[in-house]
Amino acid sequence: MNDASALYIGLISGTSADGIDAALVQFERDTPRLLHALTHPWPPALRSQILRVAQDEARLDLDAYGRLDVAIGEIFADAVRQLLAQSGTPSDAVRAIGSHGQTIRHRPTGEHPFTLQIGDASVIAERSGIDVVADFRRADVAAGGQGAPLLPAVHAMLLALPGRTRVVLNLGGIANITALWADGRVAGFDTGPANGLLDAWCLRHCGEAFDRDGAFARSGRVDAALLATLLDDPYFRAPPPKSTGREHFHLGWLDARLSGTSLSPSDVQATLLELTARSVADAIAEHANDASDVLLCGGGVHNRLLVQRLGELLQPRALRSTADHGVDPDYLEATAFAWLARQRLLGLPGNLPAVTGARGLRVLGAVHAAPRRSD
Repeated sequence: MNDASALYIGLISGTSADGIDAALVQFERDTPRLLHALTHPWPPALRSQILRVAQDEARLDLDAYGRLDVAIGEIFADAVRQLLAQSGTPSDAVRAIGSHGQTIRHRPTGEHPFTLQIGDASVIAERSGIDVVADFRRADVAAGGQGAPLLPAVHAMLLALPGRTRVVLNLGGIANITALWADGRVAGFDTGPANGLLDAWCLRHCGEAFDRDGAFARSGRVDAALLATLLDDPYFRAPPPKSTGREHFHLGWLDARLSGTSLSPSDVQATLLELTARSVADAIAEHANDASDVLLCGGGVHNRLLVQRLGELLQPRALRSTADHGVDPDYLEATAFAWLARQRLLGLPGNLPAVTGARGLRVLGAVHAAPRRSD
């Protein structure tokens, strides 16, 4: 297949596990262009299991782990089939799928650092008939890196503006920033929680998967003492490169800091929203203070109260959606994993050592071949 005309698919379920984002991507002079995208829902029982495992509320024996790995792979394959059907794209027009999988543990420091994303890539390849590239993060971790974030290279490709420093802010379950410096340098790291804690607290107290427009948070008031306790976590003071996830910032982490308090659930939600906004604003002020503007992407772009508060804290910097620059804020991550799949097949690196802290550039991902037509 001529790669110049080939299509790629990117798949990712983020820290919040609020759905599988699937993007159909074509490349023009090595630059990804989004053609079609969708978010495929998780079956509620499976999503609940993913979240309980990811935040260490449930432990898996080997049999349960194997079943969960395959079950996630099956749903990822369903997302591919839905994307192909909606876009009218035959499977043989797609060169490869880049599947991030579902992170269930991320421990990039310590004596034996590791990161674990599951969703059996061989199952996806078998069900879709398309080669799959998966397991993107572990090569970077093996090289001494954080394995995250991996999006800054694509942020730079699509959103850098020569001669001007700007920040791309991804508000997923975890927030991360990419600093695109005026001189071409790129930096980035996870700043801390974004939607993950907000969603989990909202589900516990409202029965809703997320706080629509920040309405639950708006009904409460920020508690200064709790906010100070939350911001005192050592992660916020740690220098980059750094990355984190639900295994650190989860409801158990929050509950331990709520012990002995009698705050209303809405006040806690308001404080969690302020935690996200403050930790992001503090990180930008410390590490990218020269930025003239901040471009938003990720699910948090739809939380109007969070965006409003960020706009206040980030002044005088302009705060805009990446959509204002022709980049869909909901599917930028999925687009990036299509790009990473292409990088792997071309034998080109996918990490930025200046971002992750790896010892050097690395080709990321492993290829899982689909059955050939004769099979």
